[in-house]
Amino acid sequence: MRERLARAALQLFADQGYAKTSIRQIASAARANVAAVSYYFGDKAGLYRTVFQGTPDPTCGGHPVATLDELFGRFLKPLNEGERLRLWVKLYRREMLEPTGLWQEKLDHSIRPMHGAVVALLCKQLGLAEADDDVHRLAISIIGLAAHLFISCDVVEVIAPQLILRPNEGDVWRDRLVLYAEAMIAAERLRRSAPPPSKESPP
Repeated sequence: MRERLARAALQLFADQGYAKTSIRQIASAARANVAAVSYYFGDKAGLYRTVFQGTPDPTCGGHPVATLDELFGRFLKPLNEGERLRLWVKLYRREMLEPTGLWQEKLDHSIRPMHGAVVALLCKQLGLAEADDDVHRLAISIIGLAAHLFISCDVVEVIAPQLILRPNEGDVWRDRLVLYAEAMIAAERLRRSAPPPSKESPP
């Protein structure tokens, strides 16, 4: 019963948003009694929090990442979830556009720590004791490789559906994104090792 309510709530919250979805609609979609929502989740806000926190966390929960392979492997794992992935993405978008406060929590407790973990990984690979602005730019760009695929999965499905729908495509994407990210890191390493441009003497 609890899982049925959560599945129905995910569909309705993703399609309609938090404000426009009632407990009665969720209970009806789950073929459950309205009282079951209170029993399992306390209230609508508790149910929404459970559903939102149950979505995949492509930010790795802010945990340190030892390799790019680990980063992208965690980030892209939900690609194998099919229709549920579309609902999760829709729910993320709605929470950003119609915030209930949970998006800010994710920013503070997942996204910001995850960025810090990638910055630490890049500093290690570039031999830097401290991150500068270009390390932050590189981290944002590398994370963006996976974030774009995760958030725009429905667009990719229209442009090149085989790249999303083919079995185990998430593993292929992981391997390719690691390759692309390594090339970006190599380019940044090369940029840093290049001599500064010479300044021409004024006429």
